[in-house]
Amino acid sequence: MPTLFITGANRGLGLGIAQILAGKGWYIHATCRDPAKADALQALSTAHPGKVTIHKLELLDFDGIARLGKMLHDSRIDVLLNNAGVMNMAQRRFDPKLTDQDFGHTDVEDWTKVFQVNVIAPMKMAEALVEPVARSERKVIVTTTSIMGSIELNTSGRWHHYRTSKAAVNQMMRGMAAELKPRGITCFPLHPGSVRTEMNSPKAELSIEESTTGIVKVLENATMKDSGKYMQWNGEEMAW
Repeated sequence: MPTLFITGANRGLGLGIAQILAGKGWYIHATCRDPAKADALQALSTAHPGKVTIHKLELLDFDGIARLGKMLHDSRIDVLLNNAGVMNMAQRRFDPKLTDQDFGHTDVEDWTKVFQVNVIAPMKMAEALVEPVARSERKVIVTTTSIMGSIELNTSGRWHHYRTSKAAVNQMMRGMAAELKPRGITCFPLHPGSVRTEMNSPKAELSIEESTTGIVKVLENATMKDSGKYMQWNGEEMAW
């Protein structure tokens, strides 16, 4: 069966994707910052003995990413999904009334760390695990992005830390697709839709189940024809 490696799997979309694919018989490598507190992820591991492996990982620990890559160097990873990300380092729920990323409120430390988590960490994960991906059957690397990373669709401004990090990760994945094409590796950013997660608005359009069901279909059906595209949860393309 195929193998998924996914970051940020202790809640929300990451947990939902892991649950669906574990139920389909996939092997799962799942990361989170504190496995001892990841009750739902631990329950998933218990329900699928030998199929779900939990790794402790802090995405700002780039040495830790490298160590994990060395540990898994000889394995096979069909799909690497860089799911974990942040809107702000305070981990506040999205609120349109917040002004801490508006023009005139630049917090250099927050902006820098948002970039490290949302852009640099996915690149380091891809670099660390490219060999296991390359020797797998499916050969797919995906990073979760957002509609807020679209330059064309940005007509309101605001949320500069988050927007620029997602625009940057889109560009990064586009470049990665070109570089890894000779190795047959499919790479693309994936927008999960506006989802009612713990960190998003309770009025968001999609439920976690709707989004993750669509994402899983995209991951299962991904081929080189998708590489370098800006994809959505429903398989449609986004405007850059």
